Amino acid sequence: MTTPSSEPAAASVPASRPASALDQFSLRGKVIVITGATGVLGEAMSRAVAEAGAKVAILGRDAGRAAERVAAIEAAGGEALAVLADVLDKGQMQAACNEILTTWGTIDGLVNAAGGNMPGATVGPDQDLFDFSIEDTRRAVDLNLFGTVIPTTVFGRVMAEQGKGSIVNISSLTAQRPLTRVLGYTMAKKAVEAYTQWMAVELGLRYGGGIRMNAIAPGVFLTDQNRALLVQPDGTHTDRARKFINHTPFQRFGEPEELTGTLIYLLSDASRFVSGETVLVDGGFNAYSGV
Repeated sequence: MTTPSSEPAAASVPASRPASALDQFSLRGKVIVITGATGVLGEAMSRAVAEAGAKVAILGRDAGRAAERVAAIEAAGGEALAVLADVLDKGQMQAACNEILTTWGTIDGLVNAAGGNMPGATVGPDQDLFDFSIEDTRRAVDLNLFGTVIPTTVFGRVMAEQGKGSIVNISSLTAQRPLTRVLGYTMAKKAVEAYTQWMAVELGLRYGGGIRMNAIAPGVFLTDQNRALLVQPDGTHTDRARKFINHTPFQRFGEPEELTGTLIYLLSDASRFVSGETVLVDGGFNAYSGV
């Protein structure tokens, strides 16, 4: 007769568990697709993912910038592939997916970084609140929401067939704290977060945790799209920029590289029990009441 032990039974350790805490953050051997990789934030993301050991598919519409990204990664000893495609065209996404699979044979992660705002989807302080461009607002929603959904339907299917993968969407601070003027962008990014949660639940239920979806909500970062709104021709900040900075406890804009630690975490095994979350990277903006 055996005597019950007073010690708790040892928990089983997943066979895929990394050997060390540091190894959990490695992307070595993984293939990561980054849409919008030819943008300012996409450049920092692509470089960081490559430095973490992944092969990076640089997906965008600017051939020159895509080639520059690939050259920079290869010069640093990494491996990258430039793939030209429009995230709103499912046929182009499928062709891009086929090219990546032909080159590397697998897809382990997707970063939906394509997006942005457009002037016609905004409502200025002196503009009639009920007389804005419906068409431009739809275009903003298409770019940010369906520019996330369409690549996911293509690349996500590959991950589902493999039974593993991590998808990271790029939301925005404005989905948490609606900002004045940017109506279309706010609507779209709020929808991206809803999509992130819905898909995370379904992916978990259907694939047992092998495929995850999360989002990053950046605070205010200077990009090509917003620079004219935030910086005067003489280099000083605009009134809107000063409002952002004054409401950020860090008292500055974010640097693109400050998004990459969170990105690597969400793509890596370090976050293997994390899904359906939106991580704010905003210097404390969302937490600050102004007092």
